Amino acid sequence: MSNHVNIEVPDDEQYERIKRVKNEHGLTWRGMLIHAADDLETPAEE
Repeated sequence: MSNHVNIEVPDDEQYERIKRVKNEHGLTWRGMLIHAADDLETPAEE
């Protein structure tokens, strides 16, 4: 089974920023989304 996620990025500057971060870490778009989800689920240390 394959699922698809489509997002709209409001401007080129924001898109270029997330693309740069993705590339600097050697991630695919899928990997970028998984890392973001993992970070959001991990409680911040106080």
